[in-house]
Amino acid sequence: MSGHNKWSTIKRKKGALDAKRSKMFSRVTKEIMIAVKEGGPDPDGNARLRLAINNAKGVNMPKDNILRAINKADKDSAALQEVTFEGYGPGGIAIYIECMTDNNNRTVSAIRSTFTKKGGSLGTNGSLSFLFERKGVFTIPKANINIEELELDLIDGGAEDIEVSDDSVVIYTAKEDFGQMQKKLEDLKIDLENASLQPVPNDYKSVDTSTAIKVLRLVDEFEDNDDVQNVYHNLDITDEVMARMDE
Repeated sequence: MSGHNKWSTIKRKKGALDAKRSKMFSRVTKEIMIAVKEGGPDPDGNARLRLAINNAKGVNMPKDNILRAINKADKDSAALQEVTFEGYGPGGIAIYIECMTDNNNRTVSAIRSTFTKKGGSLGTNGSLSFLFERKGVFTIPKANINIEELELDLIDGGAEDIEVSDDSVVIYTAKEDFGQMQKKLEDLKIDLENASLQPVPNDYKSVDTSTAIKVLRLVDEFEDNDDVQNVYHNLDITDEVMARMDE
């Protein structure tokens, strides 16, 4: 099954993400806090918190950190809110940004400034709805998994697309099949690295190498912002672009 740009390419180098462990911990801590705010501190009765805890484990966040985030949420999570931004980078590449912030004015100003500084433009929410479709995206470690043996089970769980990279398997489902796939993976006793509903591009756009590098540097700057949780785009990343970014 194929059709989407490889997850490892969309998110770029796993090693680069590993190097930002403190940033990853900050992101999953916010996920946990928002989940507690919405549904309480008991993961058995709070599906979003259960998912956030799984994602925290997926980035090797220690159990003590997870418990501290849950406890802290009772006092501090009321200030956090989820906001999204949509815009275009160099070459007309669509960029969708998810944030969690305790100061919306600060976040709006920073996102707008970054777009402008890097040759892009901030749009209105909903302006990219025709370019992206929200799907369930599950990332599982490839080690000790025979994907051919699992494929029928995954399709039964709602898999629309399965992508295999060097160290992980990414499963895409329709939005409405997210819970079904989550349960299927639990029944199969498969550990998750990450699971979430994400805006997935319907198509990918090609630009010249120089423009593509500008887009990826823009994405990097967004990801360095402490308020930013995730950045998605529809850039078709070539091997040449990846090689240039590694230089």
